[in-house]
Amino acid sequence: MRRGLEVQPPAAVPSRSVTEPQREVGVGPHPEPWPDDPRLDPELLAGGDRRNVVDGYRYWRREAIVADLDGRRHPFHVAVENWEHDLNIGTVVRNANAFLAAEVHVVGRRRWNRRGAMVTDRYQHVRHHATLAAFAGWAREAELPVLGIDNLPGAVAIDAFELPRRCALLFGQEGPGLSAEARALCEAVLAIRQFGSTRSINAAAASAVAMHEWVRRYAAAP
Repeated sequence: MRRGLEVQPPAAVPSRSVTEPQREVGVGPHPEPWPDDPRLDPELLAGGDRRNVVDGYRYWRREAIVADLDGRRHPFHVAVENWEHDLNIGTVVRNANAFLAAEVHVVGRRRWNRRGAMVTDRYQHVRHHATLAAFAGWAREAELPVLGIDNLPGAVAIDAFELPRRCALLFGQEGPGLSAEARALCEAVLAIRQFGSTRSINAAAASAVAMHEWVRRYAAAP
């Protein structure tokens, strides 16, 4: 140990809450007189709207937002296996809301962690299937091809595949990926091209990439 060297304590780091202003989310009370529009919620008009919605839906009733979305939903569905209470499912639901999927199908356990959904599940239709067989039966009845999304040997790159307009994109459990039973019911398994050292991206990220690939081909610009 060197003698005569005085060690100075580290400088204090200012608190972010002190140095940075808090960003206000949403809008405050609507100026009076209020618009005469049945889609608007009097409580939100009076108290402000701090919800996680785009500006075009400010002050709208939740039922009115869902009805408007239902008139524009895309004809693709998203399904995800839920055998281990996967934390990614909430984000998959949020992504499905962002890309306006027709429905999200949770296969396996009914309960799923809603934290990642950021309350978007209020505006997104979510259906539960207790088993993969039940989901497969629903898909057959709806005449929807099921396409698995997983980076498996023999999988076809999603950007090179003729993705049908009406389809169900099926994602596996985080970690193991698509189960063997899930792979068996898929008409094709599609991979997302990767170029780094990691074996895979998580289910939440993969769902966003896959849904955007559908949107890139079929959805008109907003």
